[in-house]
Amino acid sequence: MIAPATPRRARALSRRNLRLASGLVLLAYAATHLVNHALGLHSFRAAEAMLHVAVAVWFSAPGTLALYGAAAVHVGLAFLALYERRTLRMPPVEALRYALGFAVPWLLIGHVFGTRIAAGAGASPEYERVVWQMVVNDLEWRQLALVTVVWGHAMIGVTLWLRHRAWFARWSHALLVVACLVPILGTLGFLSMARELELRADEPDSITAQAGYASEVDEAVRARLAAAREGWTWGYLALLAGALVARQGRRLVEASERSAVTLRYPEREVRVPRGYTVLEASRAHRVPHLAMCGGRGRCSTCRVRVAPYDSLPPPNADEAATLASIKAPRDVRLACQLRPTHDLAVWPVFAIDGTSSPGGRRSVEREIVVMFTDLRRWTGLAERQLPFDLVYVQNAFYAAVGDAVLAAGGLPNQFVGDSVMAIFGLEVDVAEACRQALAAARGLDERMREVNQRMWRQFAHTLDFGVGLHAGPAVVGEVGWRETRTVSAVGDTVNTAARLQELTKAYGVRLVLSEVVAEGAGLDVSRLEAHQIEVRGRQAPLAVYALPAAALPLARPV
Repeated sequence: MIAPATPRRARALSRRNLRLASGLVLLAYAATHLVNHALGLHSFRAAEAMLHVAVAVWFSAPGTLALYGAAAVHVGLAFLALYERRTLRMPPVEALRYALGFAVPWLLIGHVFGTRIAAGAGASPEYERVVWQMVVNDLEWRQLALVTVVWGHAMIGVTLWLRHRAWFARWSHALLVVACLVPILGTLGFLSMARELELRADEPDSITAQAGYASEVDEAVRARLAAAREGWTWGYLALLAGALVARQGRRLVEASERSAVTLRYPEREVRVPRGYTVLEASRAHRVPHLAMCGGRGRCSTCRVRVAPYDSLPPPNADEAATLASIKAPRDVRLACQLRPTHDLAVWPVFAIDGTSSPGGRRSVEREIVVMFTDLRRWTGLAERQLPFDLVYVQNAFYAAVGDAVLAAGGLPNQFVGDSVMAIFGLEVDVAEACRQALAAARGLDERMREVNQRMWRQFAHTLDFGVGLHAGPAVVGEVGWRETRTVSAVGDTVNTAARLQELTKAYGVRLVLSEVVAEGAGLDVSRLEAHQIEVRGRQAPLAVYALPAAALPLARPV
């Protein structure tokens, strides 16, 4: 693993979790506010009753602390993120999220002063006063704009947070309906209450009530509130401008220091100042790079393989937690979190459409598990059957091996004659790769039973196979000529796995695996007989285990 498990407290206090928690508090406040508005469709009385409950919660000491604290944390982290960005190039949805997010405080300041701050100065928090003040001052547009901006920013954030989770696709349509109904019903409720107040504007009771609301705060207090509102608005805009100026100043300093690193992608090289994340470098130079969560460390879709990896800065708490959750090998990092300090070769793991990205032309040495599979009892069938029948049989074997390897998480990369080579560990650590390889061997045994049932019915002949598994270092990269290229591995580990596959004939078994694979997968080998074999190029004998696939013990869960 790339790093030990991050302490639970450190993960809880990470910037990512603080941003998420503060955002959820603000979303809860906005949602209850809009639901309260929506009750205005039923009656003013229902809306007022709900308002008293909301005031009791959010105006209490814990509610006030949670609300103001969440607002301060969320806005502060937004300014910090803006300052730290090395490039403003980003996907359109992320740019929209930024624009809406920074527009929220600007629109919200006036609303807060007209409601919560005014209530603290003696004004009634009743709906009748607040809605009527918006109507007589023609501020309905401001309310509609505020709802649109706040809810739009919140829903983009929630979507970026959840969309890489498996269950989100199943529930996305229902969630979209809820996300649309809440602001629509809230807006209609507000407009319904505004319309009702306009219709009752000339009634004596309404005139008396509004006169009473107007006398709650004298003109001097109103003037101070207006001045404070204006000051907060200009202060916020000054902070926003200051963050942009500071960001530009940092870029000039970095450029003047001429401190830059070269990132070598599979198809091109780019040079960026130190301090850029790999994802920022990709965006700055228009290199396609997937990042489902928008580059905030909430998913692993931006992950890259890197070389060399041993001298990179260690992952922060957010990155370490994500890498641990996917059991990433040491040479895999998150592009949105990694800030290289030296020249680096990087290979995005996923293509921009979310599929697995092919390996680059540059090679890298890494720990992998190699699986060699050979078809048996093929010669006898080949002597009796027509060539097209043999193609059918061969493809059935290839399908069984390929499906078993892919289902286990490996890459079937070479199909030659009656043999198949597969690689495990391109995206996970070597221990997980060992478990995947054993799962593939079991899966192949099950699939070949089905293949043999068809072979017997069609040709009165059954097939057999042998599998060799070995783990160790190998050089992984693209091999081939011109357009005919594939990801492959080269090294002693590959040769040894091929040798173990040959030994299945000598031992009369389905599977021969090295002690390295057995230990990595956590197999209980106490009842298995170990064979010591000589491998060319190795000084010490290699311990291996020979066993039929049906007797393959299960790996211990981790």
